[in-house]
Amino acid sequence: QVRVAESGGGLVQAGGSLRLSCTASGISLRLADIGWYREAPGHQRELVARISSSGATNYVDTVKGRFTISRDNAKNTVYLQMNSAKLEDTAVYYCNVQLFQSYWGQGTQVTVSS
Repeated sequence: QVRVAESGGGLVQAGGSLRLSCTASGISLRLADIGWYREAPGHQRELVARISSSGATNYVDTVKGRFTISRDNAKNTVYLQMNSAKLEDTAVYYCNVQLFQSYWGQGTQVTVSS
């Protein structure tokens, strides 16, 4: 059974940094395409960053230059490094794993305060 879990969320001041982690059991993340999504109150869930199995990355324009997605295959973990946090980054962040099927974690709350 595949399980995906996010961690690392919390409260951060505007301008600060936070690193989110996505770990999984029952699946090798290095074989999968991984996406970090976020969902803010009153907004649809949006794709923030994505890393393919080949290592190609892409980002939504609002986080380019501030967020970095990366993977550590030895730890079977994908990270989302969030720098220069903004109030509008406040949301629940979800990890999505795509390998033949789509798997979601439960999400981790990120709150950016002024």
